[in-house]
Amino acid sequence: MSTEETSRFVRLRVELVLEVHDEDAVAKAALRRLAEEESDPEASEGERAHAESAVTEDTAEALAYLVDPFDLVSEVPGVELQQASWSSEEIDYDPDSPDWDLDEDDGDENDEGDNADG
Repeated sequence: MSTEETSRFVRLRVELVLEVHDEDAVAKAALRRLAEEESDPEASEGERAHAESAVTEDTAEALAYLVDPFDLVSEVPGVELQQASWSSEEIDYDPDSPDWDLDEDDGDENDEGDNADG
């Protein structure tokens, strides 16, 4: 079988660190998104109230409602999103800390993936 005839699953890991300058604007945007989804018949009134409370009390939760993995890949040709999960949390961020070296995971994992097809 050629590569074109077989499906390949790829796990894409993305880690973002955002600096929030206006928590109120983030919360309002999340509330607008929730209001747009209000027509969803599967969401109960209690679920909506809980979501509204969460996005107004926790900026990280509001961002989780606004950043959707499907939106990130929906227009990429030749792919279909099979599964996604994401989370958000407030963190202490020090860009000079070695804990935030984004290139440290690029070594062995990528090398293994390149040799896995044989």
